[in-house]
Amino acid sequence: MKTTLECLPCLVRQAFEASRIVDGDADLRERIMREALVMTAQADLSGSPLPVVQRMQRRIRELAGDEDPFGELKRRSNEAALAMLPSLAERVRTATDPLTAAIRVAIAGNTIDVGASGVRSTERIEDAIDGSHDQPFHGDVEEFRRALADAGSILYLTDNAGEIVFDCLLAEQLPAGRVTFAVRGAPVLNDATLADAEVAGLGRFGEVVSNGSDAPGTLLSDCTPDFRTRFAAADLIIAKGQGNYESLSDEPADIFFLFTVKCPVVAALTGLERGTQALLRSADGRPGAGGYAGADGRTSAPVHAAAGGHTVTGGRSATPDRHDADRARAGS
Repeated sequence: MKTTLECLPCLVRQAFEASRIVDGDADLRERIMREALVMTAQADLSGSPLPVVQRMQRRIRELAGDEDPFGELKRRSNEAALAMLPSLAERVRTATDPLTAAIRVAIAGNTIDVGASGVRSTERIEDAIDGSHDQPFHGDVEEFRRALADAGSILYLTDNAGEIVFDCLLAEQLPAGRVTFAVRGAPVLNDATLADAEVAGLGRFGEVVSNGSDAPGTLLSDCTPDFRTRFAAADLIIAKGQGNYESLSDEPADIFFLFTVKCPVVAALTGLERGTQALLRSADGRPGAGGYAGADGRTSAPVHAAAGGHTVTGGRSATPDRHDADRARAGS
């Protein structure tokens, strides 16, 4: 995914949110914002926004003298999610289709995001989970179910603290003994690390590994050789969160992206409205399926949406031009 003009104010907002969380005075916050503005002005619009966020958050941690400014927020998010886990586990257990129920809860947990959503408290977690059944959902659960059954090895890429607790409910529905879970290699925003996975108890369902990177997504070039080997060897990849969608949507791998559409840029890329719970399969996950041709001749797999018992298909180019979002809003 390329950086658009609409990404730039979001980059500045993320820095502003971080400046309000770090322990410092007005001078420190001003310096953070001034340096963030320079980095934003120098952003490469031909590449992903994630490297910019990575560099910006590294600099914020350096200026603040704190390797994990969001540590307290992550702790509270995990605690809030763990308190909700027993009732949610019962909801999934008694659902007509436990897999669908677990998917929806796991995606609802994706709203715990200080990156795209600017969440700075745990107050919205319960509301987001309780309202998950009322959110629009786009995806083909049966296709996902078949892919899980066929995969000999599955790599599950986690996203945020708190959210990783709800991932446990989906992990229970996955084939036992076939799943490896991956977390960030170092703190960045409120993304989950090995410490958060331990608190969540994710290790009960499979091996948990670090990707070795402090990017708020999965920049393969920044990950360890071990993680890249695991990524290449996996039969199926489950990628949680918009950051993983932004960084991996063009990768030649069979990937199911699970996230809540949070920004107009991703909404334009996917053709889905903001607030939609998305279960999207990458183009390379459907060999010979056809898909939709983009301007550069590449194709993307159709996006399947289950709505009211009917399956609707649609899709967009897997490698959109960076002005797609602007054209979409203009109706061109």
